Amino acid sequence: MNRKWLMQDMRALLFILPFFIVYLIFTIFPVIKGLEMSLYDWNLVNKLEFVGFENYKKMFGDPHFWRTLWNTTLFVILTTPTMVLLSLGLALLANLDTKFQTFFRGSFFIPSILSVSVISFLVIFMLQPYNGFVNTFIQSIGIDAEPFWMADKVLAWVTIVVVTLWWTVGFNMILFLAGLQDIPKSLYEASEIDGATRWQMFRYITLPQLIPIGRVILLLQILASYKVFAQILLITDGGPGGATRPLIQYIYEVGFTQNNLEYAAAMSYALFFILLILSIIQLRNQKSEEG
Repeated sequence: MNRKWLMQDMRALLFILPFFIVYLIFTIFPVIKGLEMSLYDWNLVNKLEFVGFENYKKMFGDPHFWRTLWNTTLFVILTTPTMVLLSLGLALLANLDTKFQTFFRGSFFIPSILSVSVISFLVIFMLQPYNGFVNTFIQSIGIDAEPFWMADKVLAWVTIVVVTLWWTVGFNMILFLAGLQDIPKSLYEASEIDGATRWQMFRYITLPQLIPIGRVILLLQILASYKVFAQILLITDGGPGGATRPLIQYIYEVGFTQNNLEYAAAMSYALFFILLILSIIQLRNQKSEEG
């Protein structure tokens, strides 16, 4: 019997082995190599000298690092709560038993399948200062204004946040929708018999049942928001004046424009530890509430 189970395990390992080899080469090895790189002085080809934690010391005294970290944190603050609430609202709407149910689900989810380059260039086209669709529409309804969306700090942030929400809300909506469909209908039927209103059903049945998937969405959204890069690079290029430049863009510029790979690796690990700490806090809070 043990031999039979051993043979089954060996066959299973043979199926897993190709993925594991690829994962080891393209994920685990770069992670280890990046940590080594952050402790050395590198050129584009070879490591030159062991410098220990000098790159990390440099990072703590770098005002550009702290500014881009704050920009990234601001993006997280602006997008995460809004994303959770918006995706929940859209999921409730898409879960309604109406003839528009398929339309709602499709229209909410379709933007998330588009590439970031398509989304970004579409936004740039629509927000052109003089003949863009948005400014033309604003003037057509009688508002005498010509906002420069990419040149104003506040408008640039509004653009980035709105675009990100529209582009990514569909995925989170699907997760909430799956959670809604897992709620037993018998709970609603029993509460309706007891005379509960729709608001009471939502407050005492729907929301408590959605808390587990809500925690998952919150954690995923925080991690994704801290890794924001492509849409900001393509839409504002971190402008105006570096006001929207995120940490990953700064890491990219230091590593591949200034060829300072060791310093870029050190900042990458700083971001990694920030995300690790946030994940641990979230998971510990979840376990304490469940316990």
